[in-house]
Amino acid sequence: MLRAQVGDRDALIVLHERYNAKLLYYVRRLLGAGDAEDALQEVWMTVVKKIGALEEPRALKTWLYRIARNRAISVLRRRRNDVSLADLDEEPESSGDGREEDELSLAGFDAAALHAGLERLSPRHREVLTLRFLEDLSYEEIADVVGCGLGTVRSRIHYAKKSLHGVLTAPFGDN
Repeated sequence: MLRAQVGDRDALIVLHERYNAKLLYYVRRLLGAGDAEDALQEVWMTVVKKIGALEEPRALKTWLYRIARNRAISVLRRRRNDVSLADLDEEPESSGDGREEDELSLAGFDAAALHAGLERLSPRHREVLTLRFLEDLSYEEIADVVGCGLGTVRSRIHYAKKSLHGVLTAPFGDN
């Protein structure tokens, strides 16, 4: 990252190779496949323009995801009728601390079912599950990316897992 900040093109290429597929997956979860590629190109243009302003090298990963999220929200604003932007930022259903998050296991489901189930969740639930379990971000990193408190992240993950479990265990055609 430090080399990329001083204009080293090869370093930027390495960052692109390391994060592009992960960011594309994340953006697809927020936007769907149609707009994801274009949005991701804009993400990388922003990264190239603003990487010099990033002061903390350890913040690179969350900085990239925050840029990707902001770009996705911009695309959603243009779409407005497709998804409510409030779905990404609305308050959690409970102020609980979400400590029971690990009690609900999704281990018995295959990857295809989990990915299909994610598509049926609200945008904010899909987002936190994608960041936590598919992108392997910590709760603190997720809080930084989505701009909310740690307790909110815990609560969202708890309710998102509960929703996903409900989708996956519902009889076909329900939910």
